[in-house]
Amino acid sequence: MEHQYKNSYKSNNKELVSLCVYNVGFQKCEPRYQWGPGIRDHYLIHHVLSGSGYYKVGTETYHLSAGATFLVYPQTEVTYYADAEHPWEYAWVGFNGSDAAIILKATDFTPVRPVIHQTDLSDSIRRGLLGIYEASGNDFTNSVEMTGRLYQTLALFMKHAEDRGTLNTVSSYVQKGISYISANYSYPVSVEDIANYVGVSRSHLYRSFEVILNQSPKSYLTQFRLKQACYLLEHSTLSVTAVANSVGFDNSLHFSKTFHQHMGTSPRSYRQSFKL
Repeated sequence: MEHQYKNSYKSNNKELVSLCVYNVGFQKCEPRYQWGPGIRDHYLIHHVLSGSGYYKVGTETYHLSAGATFLVYPQTEVTYYADAEHPWEYAWVGFNGSDAAIILKATDFTPVRPVIHQTDLSDSIRRGLLGIYEASGNDFTNSVEMTGRLYQTLALFMKHAEDRGTLNTVSSYVQKGISYISANYSYPVSVEDIANYVGVSRSHLYRSFEVILNQSPKSYLTQFRLKQACYLLEHSTLSVTAVANSVGFDNSLHFSKTFHQHMGTSPRSYRQSFKL
């Protein structure tokens, strides 16, 4: 009987906004080893190295073997389990960030087809995932290196995707909008400003964000600002008013109200929770 093993790493440093590795690892499963049913709060790619197993999402069940790759989407109920006779060995990486949805839209993964069979890429994908694992660690340097290697691995799926034409153009609009937000979120920018920078109408920008990210540009801008606010509340001694000004809110009352709506607590209580 073959020996089972599991080597995994879970990151405690999730401060990178554009793309961040949540976990990475390799596992040789026992017969019928199962995860789920359950949901994840991030994207999760599994690549089958040997053996076989089953991936169930919605009403579909996929029987997968070596060379296949399946994607778990956030907040989507899934189950996956190893074959009883030839249990699979797989490698995985979990990740999220503002670039994640844009990059995955440029691959052949879709919510209705979350499985890719590209056996000619299997060795490259395996090396890519191994590289992410080898770079693992909780120092900020490790996080940056893991993210860099994740970008390279995801690029493999992009390079071998079918021509996505119009969708890639829409993705470029969203990426350009996100770049503008990243550089200007601390200023009183508007959705109109973002659309002008991208070079499309406000309505076109709205549709592009909805297609790629399933949210409006205004919602993304607000969430981006709050993400930066959380970092400042955790790692600085700035007053709440100073934090509000630093992330582009016009006054601290508006900031506190928005923060509470999205985070379920006040900025002061959020900061205090990290001092307990």
